[in-house]
Amino acid sequence: MVIDKVINNNIVSAHDDEGREIVIMGRGLGFGAKPGQRLDEKKVEKVFRIQSSTLAEQFKDLLAGMPLEHAALSGDIIAYAREQLNLELNQSIYVTLTDHIDFAITRFRQGIRPHNALLWEIRRFYSREYQIGQYALQMIRERLQVELPEDEAGFIALHFINAEYGTNIRDAARFPNLVGDILDIAQGELGIRFDENSLHYERFVTHIKFLIQRIYRSELLEDQDQELGEMMRRKYPREYQCSRRIAAYIGQETGHELSGDEIMYLAIHIRRVTAAGDDE
Repeated sequence: MVIDKVINNNIVSAHDDEGREIVIMGRGLGFGAKPGQRLDEKKVEKVFRIQSSTLAEQFKDLLAGMPLEHAALSGDIIAYAREQLNLELNQSIYVTLTDHIDFAITRFRQGIRPHNALLWEIRRFYSREYQIGQYALQMIRERLQVELPEDEAGFIALHFINAEYGTNIRDAARFPNLVGDILDIAQGELGIRFDENSLHYERFVTHIKFLIQRIYRSELLEDQDQELGEMMRRKYPREYQCSRRIAAYIGQETGHELSGDEIMYLAIHIRRVTAAGDDE
């Protein structure tokens, strides 16, 4: 491989055998190197392949002023999320997470400890992403001897939620509260408490999370099954009315109106989770 650009003493950019741009990391890899030279592959520790040229440039700019260890940590955490939890992630995670980890460590060393007001909701509704956050804290502790607080596990989780949903971090920060509020509305409307250990509850929460994802991706379902929707309205009026109340809340909070099909599927999940409670 031939070096295209030396980013710093530890990071260079090049092209792989298929002509795709890659960012390569290794201690001393860029020291004394120049564009056009062959890469010393013995020094290569990590290779990042980012398809978007805009993201690749942002990533290179970010790495230019960052300790090698911080960038390496981010790459390993992303690899863990992809390989161990099988998450599909937008490549923006390379920029957003790497930037956050570097900033979080710097902030901690300056004695700044931000509070994560969403920590409880993230732990409850986005347990897989929170697990990644905990893994990240463990890696940072073991490699850098920096003991970041649990709040940071929640902040890191938000970056993975953002990368999964293809949204921005501001929107991702709204998701845990939206899920919690929808569950509260359903329980308030029906005058019951859901069994959080039941399979139907877990499926209902999963449906809500995918619904929120469709909202922010502008991929809401269109009306195609009016007959089934009318049947649900007649047969299960409480659950259907509850789903309409949730739809009104979503419209108020996001500016998106749910279709009849979306309302119907909400009602079906509400019916399943309430029927499970009635059977006990």
